[in-house]
Amino acid sequence: MTDDSPAVTELTTTVVERVDTAVFTVPTDQAEADGTLSWDSTTLVLATACCAGVTGLGYTYAPAATAYLIKSLLADVVTGCPALDVPRMNEAMHRAVRNAGLPGIAAQAISAVDIALWDVKARLLNLPLVRVLGAAHQKVPVYGSGGFTTYDDDQMERQLRGWVEDDGIPRVKIKIAESWGRREERDRHRVAKARTIIGDTAGLYVDANGGYSAKQAVRMGHALADSGVTWFEEPVSSDHLSSLADIRRQLPLDVAAGEYGYTLPYFEHMLAAGAVDCLQADVTRCGGITVWLRAAALAQAHGIEISGHCAPHAHAHAAAAVPNLRHLEWFHDHVRIERLLFDGVLPPDGGCIAPGTSGAPGLGLTLNRERAQTYQVG
Repeated sequence: MTDDSPAVTELTTTVVERVDTAVFTVPTDQAEADGTLSWDSTTLVLATACCAGVTGLGYTYAPAATAYLIKSLLADVVTGCPALDVPRMNEAMHRAVRNAGLPGIAAQAISAVDIALWDVKARLLNLPLVRVLGAAHQKVPVYGSGGFTTYDDDQMERQLRGWVEDDGIPRVKIKIAESWGRREERDRHRVAKARTIIGDTAGLYVDANGGYSAKQAVRMGHALADSGVTWFEEPVSSDHLSSLADIRRQLPLDVAAGEYGYTLPYFEHMLAAGAVDCLQADVTRCGGITVWLRAAALAQAHGIEISGHCAPHAHAHAAAAVPNLRHLEWFHDHVRIERLLFDGVLPPDGGCIAPGTSGAPGLGLTLNRERAQTYQVG
């Protein structure tokens, strides 16, 4: 096929015809909290990009106001643009939110639309997105994530055993720093209990969600190491890069952070400060797949691996496309919601997912309207 063949010409002249949104709020299955926040529902904002009879979907976990921002600031910016030119549209969206303020829901809105644009591009090409991006891995390792501070020992045990024994996921993460770090003894108890549940060979991670003070984090970090914990996520707020770097130097555990990165310079500042052993980036917050891939390249330039934060099916294909991937978060809430709202979700067989193997184009997801309508709020 030559560049001037009818099929190629048709694709290169195909433009985005419209962008639509929908909002879904799904209650949690049990009370949930981490070290610094509690919640009883989760909202998913869906963006769909339509062109030439093909629809691509993207999404973010964000307030319903994100949908209004997509409709009022972003939809017109990408409508009429060549559907194959996703980076061009990503840049246009970033420019469009200058006065609205990029960090926060504007970045999440851009992320949802960007993911939808990559999905529709791959669907137009009739290829799985990982084939469009180019695969660096056939499989993407995942880790089970939940272990909320609201869980009692029995609830935590059922969840951890489900991941390790039923799904074969050899690494799990629980929440600590309960009540902004005021319940250290319970934190220690829950970590020790988790280690007993999963045995000596499975990896044990913890997430403090920025709930500890700096010296408290160091003190707790040594206790965590005694239980075989190898991943200490956000021991203090990721706003304090010098503290993260100090904690990293003092502990044998890998320090991780980055989930609240809404801009590419955020990740560069974190890496330049030597604040993390593994960079986390969230494709539904950082500006979509376009920016997530750039964050991965930044991390690789610093000799650091990247881990995808939450929203596993939004990340899967991009994660498989970067050589310095460590793993992807198999977050309880988002896995449950994505299984509920979408068809085409992936199984975590043996602790890995394999995007693209079904041959389905794009992300491989379709909205199940019958199941989703119960939860639609906008």
